[in-house]
Order: sequence, then structure tokens, then C-alpha cells
Amino acid sequence: MAPDGRDAPTADGRLTRRMLPVGDGHEIYVETVGNPNGLPAVYLHGGPGSGCQPDHRRLFDPARCHAVLFDQRGAGLSRPRGERAANTTQHLIADMEAIRALFGFERWIVVGGSWGATLALAYAEQYPQRVSALVLRATFLGTRAELDWAFLGGLRRFHPALFDDFLGVLPPQERAAPLEAYWRRILDPDPAVHTPAARAWYDTERALSELRPVRARINRDALHDNVRPLPATPFMEAHYFRNQCFLAPDQLLTGAHRLRGIPGIIIQGRYDMLCPAATAQALVMAWPDAELRIVEGAGHSLHDPGIADAVTAAISDIAALVPRTGRLTTASD
Repeated sequence: MAPDGRDAPTADGRLTRRMLPVGDGHEIYVETVGNPNGLPAVYLHGGPGSGCQPDHRRLFDPARCHAVLFDQRGAGLSRPRGERAANTTQHLIADMEAIRALFGFERWIVVGGSWGATLALAYAEQYPQRVSALVLRATFLGTRAELDWAFLGGLRRFHPALFDDFLGVLPPQERAAPLEAYWRRILDPDPAVHTPAARAWYDTERALSELRPVRARINRDALHDNVRPLPATPFMEAHYFRNQCFLAPDQLLTGAHRLRGIPGIIIQGRYDMLCPAATAQALVMAWPDAELRIVEGAGHSLHDPGIADAVTAAISDIAALVPRTGRLTTASD
């Protein structure tokens, strides 16, 4: 069923998979792992548009947790693949509620990294009564200022040659507003326009996400490659970022008071170029129930040294604080 390797068994073999119709022509891929009587939890992948991976399952103790992982609309194994119609933050929040009700969870631990942290915060601020705890990694608040830092300010300061490559893909007349130009080009239906823009965006974001990038320059010779499959995330990211992630300005930080009483742990790589530590610190200042844990010698990626172990430990520590309840005794909400 899962050509991306997700058929691989878990440590104890407890794995379920299904497609869940959520309306608007969308079906989302949903899997569960762990103890069916364990603490309810949900994992939110990044991107937008990347999809869940087997490594995400391994963050949860299968004896203690009943974890739900799902591919958000248009991502991973969800259908239609890449579909951006009826695909907003509010749609994804509604999908989470549909999944929660499907499994009869009254509350659940919400775990997410990068864009997954954005969605986790948006959900928790809208439905705080449904969240028993939060574990976030690489906090992204969905603001334009964060994107300007990552792809313009930070990129220019720390990867100047890559920054020149990033601008150089665009015609000179479009370089004054490069992010808008990239998003417009990526969403252009003409492959001659969107192919090089999507590949350049992907190469740049990947370099920023790695502590020691395998490639720290854009491969100009490969930008117009029509044989290699195009990466999926640039298209969904352009859709969300061009629309301010479908959030009001500074919505997640100004709404952080709604998280009062919800325990949280934030994992942050010291040298995260995409989601710098200052963002996580600002969130902690607005959410006193959260603890910030810095991982030294790590950047943005879950696979950077110490990050996955820190997230696993955070989930375990949070689970110890959550009462062993969380299931509805009736189907009512």
C-alpha cells in the first residue's frame, strides 16, 4: 500500500492504515501505531506538503502511546496528491478534529515540527480543551518575518553564495521582491516556468535545513530537468506562504494565552537556520507552561545530532504528566 516504505512493520507490529474521506474531494491517509489502550497522541508533519515518514513513528513509545500519524491534504499518500483547492490551515484543523472523533479521543498529545508546530499551535489555540499536552520542534509561527529571515536575511548572511544563486534564478526585474516572484513562478501552470523555480526553492530550503549541507549551492544545470520528478513541497509551500499560512498577522503568538494550563516542551536546535531559537524563546515568554530545551550542535532537521532523541524524551516526559485518560465514553462531542 505504501510505496514510500511505510509498510515496514513497527517494533511490536501494531500498525493500522486507512484512507479517510474528509470532504471537498479529499481523502487523507491515516495510520496508527502503538498500544490501542495507550495515551492518545497525534503527529503533524512539516512542509507544508512533506508527508509522514516511518521515522516519525519511532518517536513514540509503542507500549505507552496510541499515536496517530496522517498525511495532510494533498501531501504524501493523501489524495488527490498535490491538490491545493480546499486546502487551508482551517481545513487541516477540521481534519484533525475528524480524526480525533473517529478514534474517540477526548484529548490527545499533539506533536509537530516546523510547519507541524505551526499547525499544532493553531489547533491548540482553537481547541485547547482537546489538547492534553504539546511537544514542538523547530517552532515556526507562520509569519512573513520568519520567511524573510530564512530566505533573505539569514541566507544572505550565512550562505552568501547560495543567496546569489537563489536570486540569480530570477530575472533581474523580479529580484526586488524575490519571495513573491518565486511563489508566483512555482504556482504558474507552465512547466517551463515552475520547474526551475520549484527546484531552486527546494535546493535552497534543503541547504538551510541541514547543519552540514551536502550541497550548499543551487545546481543550475539541473533546474530544467524534465525527467527527474519534481519535489512536492515547493508547490504546497508556495500556496500556503503566499496566503500568510491562512493565519491572521501574529495570530499564534498573540493567541498563546489560550494555551494556559497546557503543558508543553519545545525542542530547538541551536543553529536552526529556518526556525531560529529566538522564535521559540518568544513563544515560551507568551506561554509560561512551556519548557524550552536547546539541543547544542544541531540545526533544523529531525535527523541532526540529538534532535530525534530530544523529541522522543520530550514525548516520554510529557506522557508522564498526562492522566491515563483521554477517550470518550460516548460518540458525542
